[in-house]
Amino acid sequence: MRIGLYPGTFDPITLGHIDIIRRATLLVDRLVIGVAINRDKGPLFDLEERVAMIEAECAKLTEQTGTEIVVHPFENLLIDCARDVGAQVIVRGLRAVADFEYEFQMVGMNRALDDSIETVFLMAEARHQAIASKLVKEISRLGGDVSKFVTPLVRERLAERLGQR
Repeated sequence: MRIGLYPGTFDPITLGHIDIIRRATLLVDRLVIGVAINRDKGPLFDLEERVAMIEAECAKLTEQTGTEIVVHPFENLLIDCARDVGAQVIVRGLRAVADFEYEFQMVGMNRALDDSIETVFLMAEARHQAIASKLVKEISRLGGDVSKFVTPLVRERLAERLGQR
């Protein structure tokens, strides 16, 4: 069984993330969504909320693709998380050249730590490439329409969290 790990903070999960998840299901039999506990980023949504949103969105994808999708919070090194879940492949999404520089360094470090785990990069569809959770939160915070960037569920959660209901 080929297991992939798609890590991120997903604060919140966006249509870009969902696009990468959907496409990653074509490459693996089981996809683990690794939800990073990154206290430095000061997430808008706590871990439980992020996990719940991801699980809700991924349930639809599991039905559509037949690929098992599991959500797994982690706070350790990415490569250790990959080992913990039995992943042979780490899936990373790329949006722009700036992402590539960071990811290039990460691949090098991860390969030095464990060269048996590959990293695969997927580009989101063009209409999703500019989406960043940070920008979605800012647009929502300032009263803008984020419906082009997130699902209705996430849009509703953002409105609730930011007191816009």
